[in-house]
Amino acid sequence: MARRTRTARDRSKRSANTSLSGHIRRSLPFFEVLEEEQIVCLETQVDWIMQDVGIAFRDDPEALQLWQQHGARIEGDIVRAPADWVRDLCSKAPSQFTQLARNPARSVTIGGTHQVFAPTYGAPFVRDLEGGRRYGDIAAFEKLVKLTYLLPSLHHGGFVTCEPCDVPVSKRHLDMLLAHMTLSDKPHLGAITEMSRAQDSVDMAEIVFGRETMEDHCVIMGNVNTNSPLLVDKVVTEATRVYCGRGQGIVVVPFILSGAMGPVSTAASVAQAMAEAMMVCAYAQLVRPGAPFVLGNFLSSMSLKSGAPTFGMPEPVMSNYVIGQLARRVGLPLRCGGSLTASKIEDAQAAYESTDSMHSTMLAGAHFVLHAAGWLEGGLCTGFEKLVMDADRLGCYQKLLDQGLDTSDEAMARDAYEEAVPGGHFLGSGHTLRHYQSAFYEPRLSDSENVESWEEAGAPDMRTRAHTRWTQLLNEYEPPPIDAGMKEALEVFVAKRKEELPDAWY
Repeated sequence: MARRTRTARDRSKRSANTSLSGHIRRSLPFFEVLEEEQIVCLETQVDWIMQDVGIAFRDDPEALQLWQQHGARIEGDIVRAPADWVRDLCSKAPSQFTQLARNPARSVTIGGTHQVFAPTYGAPFVRDLEGGRRYGDIAAFEKLVKLTYLLPSLHHGGFVTCEPCDVPVSKRHLDMLLAHMTLSDKPHLGAITEMSRAQDSVDMAEIVFGRETMEDHCVIMGNVNTNSPLLVDKVVTEATRVYCGRGQGIVVVPFILSGAMGPVSTAASVAQAMAEAMMVCAYAQLVRPGAPFVLGNFLSSMSLKSGAPTFGMPEPVMSNYVIGQLARRVGLPLRCGGSLTASKIEDAQAAYESTDSMHSTMLAGAHFVLHAAGWLEGGLCTGFEKLVMDADRLGCYQKLLDQGLDTSDEAMARDAYEEAVPGGHFLGSGHTLRHYQSAFYEPRLSDSENVESWEEAGAPDMRTRAHTRWTQLLNEYEPPPIDAGMKEALEVFVAKRKEELPDAWY
């Protein structure tokens, strides 16, 4: 009979870890690839786009009026502005800020040397080993919210962990907000797809945190994409007015497939992304000076044969490094990267593409990482197994970034050399016994036992182990405490708004 190891037994007995994880406080230096001459070249291109090419602000006369009131050049819906003015406006946004969570211990700081991991966002489909690929529904959505709450290496709830396609589009944001606010106590994002939905998000946040708190603190953010190339539509400007108008945060991310929404060259596409995001940042500061802003970049290469996006490739990896340097020069918090893959399942392709994408995200210093876990199929699908597999690796990154290399007297372990003899070992030394529980990162899903133990357990592969992991987590889930009056007020708000809104599937 194969030997059952102590490690395996202990692992099987572990319960769900809902400990307060906190965000990452980075100790490692940022990885910077550009020399000063290259930076100046890119910044000159950014300035040229903002001043001479211009950015269209479309279908929102109020946005154009605000620009015009402050002296921007308007031709039709094209806005051009002096680069030094735009950069000055961007400097009014905080270089770092804290987003409060319902549980204050879970609040996160975004910017500086801090890094925050959030799950994937926006997928219409979900996949798991039992149910296969299917449209997301509210049941799957609530499970994903619970899992995100239970996984300590995910510091932030995100928002649309999958689309609940069984709920009308006009109303699903209410169910999603209620789930985030009651099934978890981590910070989260709000709705952006229509102005009233953004307003509902801010209003529900006010129920949780109070109007007075929201005047001076960020408690909710919206995440929007520019319509690259060089177009900002009313979804972005209206969401910015709603969130920033209340002193809340906005994350603005140009979504560029190089060769389609941007030039095929990585440098030009990165410069374009900077220009688009900085113009929206400037607009946000016109709405309310000092409003929290996160500059985003979602740049991917693509197959020029099929038009399909590709991930983990050299070009988007380089774009992460470059955008990190440029964002730090501007002084804005950064969102980029994630555990991105074009693979349809959790296979070798998913592993190497997600790893390369996330590793560059980590080194680049992204402060807010959406899509850090669960992403499959180019973002079309959220994988339950992928979520916990990615989260396992995020814990590894967190230890690396947080701790770096300890060179303290204790880490040098000189007393251990007094106990170990030449050719002996350190297993029983006092130093080992003091640190054996915390010395090494222990993944929850990797199997490093002998083959006999593995076979005795049924020879489970990584996907099988991940399936067992997330189902166990859900079985052990207990909701975080919430004030009964607050919960009732949220439920009343949702019920009232659902009565007011017609069912609409667009």
